Amino acid sequence: MATGMPECSPALLVAAGLAVLAICSYLAAIVVGRGAARYPPVAGTVFHQVYHLRRLHDYYTDLFREHATFRLLAPGRRQIYTSDTAVVEYILRTNFANYGKGASNYDKTSDLFGDGIFTADGDKWRQHRKIASYDFSARALRDFSGGVFNRDAAKLAHIVSGNAAAKQPMDFQDLLMKATMDSIFTIAVGVDLDTLSGSEEGSRFAAALDDASEFTLLRFVNAFWKVSRFLNVGAEAALRRRIEVVDEFMYKRIRARAEEISDGDIGKVSKDDLLSRFIQATTSDAGEVDYKHLRDMILNIVMAGKDPTAGALAWFLYMMCKHPEVQEKISEEAADAGEATSSIDDFSRSLTEEALNKMHYLHAALTETLRLYPSLPLVSPSIYLESTAHSKLAGIPWKIITADFF
Repeated sequence: MATGMPECSPALLVAAGLAVLAICSYLAAIVVGRGAARYPPVAGTVFHQVYHLRRLHDYYTDLFREHATFRLLAPGRRQIYTSDTAVVEYILRTNFANYGKGASNYDKTSDLFGDGIFTADGDKWRQHRKIASYDFSARALRDFSGGVFNRDAAKLAHIVSGNAAAKQPMDFQDLLMKATMDSIFTIAVGVDLDTLSGSEEGSRFAAALDDASEFTLLRFVNAFWKVSRFLNVGAEAALRRRIEVVDEFMYKRIRARAEEISDGDIGKVSKDDLLSRFIQATTSDAGEVDYKHLRDMILNIVMAGKDPTAGALAWFLYMMCKHPEVQEKISEEAADAGEATSSIDDFSRSLTEEALNKMHYLHAALTETLRLYPSLPLVSPSIYLESTAHSKLAGIPWKIITADFF
């Protein structure tokens, strides 16, 4: 029987529901703000983040130009964003013990990163940091990693030189991502993915890891990601498939290396990669290996080394193109530090740690690039304990997003 009521599509109903939710959140914030003037101003909602997803950092920067500290509203979450240098220093340095990743960050990132250093807090975080810092300070690992970086730098230089000679366009960001992925994975696992040369298996793993990272990032701006995960639809379904690819690849390599070590004298295995060192350091007296723990440690190190390094190098080359006079000085300094040769491979091998330590102008240019374009422009600690030492954030039980844009 016709009722005369107009039909509404499900998409329209969902959109209307989201709009009502956003309006209610905004009105609630105004009411709360009247009774607590110390709260930072509201600059938008989580739905604005979704709208500006492909230019998220630019969106944040625009907001920071208006407010050094502000809030973005989201259902069930309370977040403060700040680029105030005094507040950033207070959170990340002066009162670091009061802040950590928190349960919300762990919930969003643990599916991919497990209990690695990206997600861990407290004693678990200190354990990860202690093991990693000890191994990275070892001379043998520095020599091994230096050789790996020199090898992959030469391989990248050959590709760029060939494309330039043939006047072929190239995606430099993509090349840098592949080069750093090959280097970091070799240092971490002792296996060359060879994505620069187009290895099918290595490229499939690298692509799955990149996609999984992006889908994990979406959770920070999608207020309803848990619903999608429960229903196994959209980005959450894709994330689950990508993690399966990553886990299959990682566990295969870890088990193979653990078997290599167990078959020989564990104290005499001459492997310089981090995985071999971690296996020897964490294997129990009964010979048991915690594969999940190793997977989490290694995957976090790979992610920590890959994207920030590639991003920094991409911005560095961009700045060199904008400032040819700086490019010329660095070229002259590199020529003085390395051996005079027409061979790319020989020149790369001549740039030892000692030679690089003499290249002060290069170091200054890299440092200035990182100041202008930070590899990690956002960090998101949560408050553990009530803090009364800083007037701007005192006693506010909120999650704090700090930004290093300026």
